This record gives sequence, structure tokens and C-alpha cells, in this order.
Amino acid sequence: MPKDAHNKAAEHHDNAAKAHRTAAEHHGKGDHAAGKQHSATAHEHSTKAHETSQAAHKKSQEQK
Repeated sequence: MPKDAHNKAAEHHDNAAKAHRTAAEHHGKGDHAAGKQHSATAHEHSTKAHETSQAAHKKSQEQK
């Protein structure tokens, strides 16, 4: 069902945003090691969000 695919994509986008905010907080406090790790996690979530979004879009197109 396309709705489930879009919800999963949204979940990945939310996780990426949270990791980006956490990375920014650590970088702002001068804790660059933790900031770098959270940035890497954010990148992973962003990549997964992009892939999942593309799959959700494809499913939506197939439903038309």
C-alpha cells in the first residue's frame, strides 16, 4: 500500500532531522567527535529516506 511506503519514508526523514539537530548541538558545544558521529548517522538516515521516498513515489505511480 502506498500510504505505508510514504509513512516509512516520513519516519526516515524524521530520524534524519533528529540526528542532524543532535549533531548541530554537539558541534555547537565543541564536541566535534560526537557531532561527527551524529552527522554520519544523519547521512545514513537521509540516504535511506531518499531511497524510501523514491520507492514510495514509484508505488504511488503504479497505483494510478
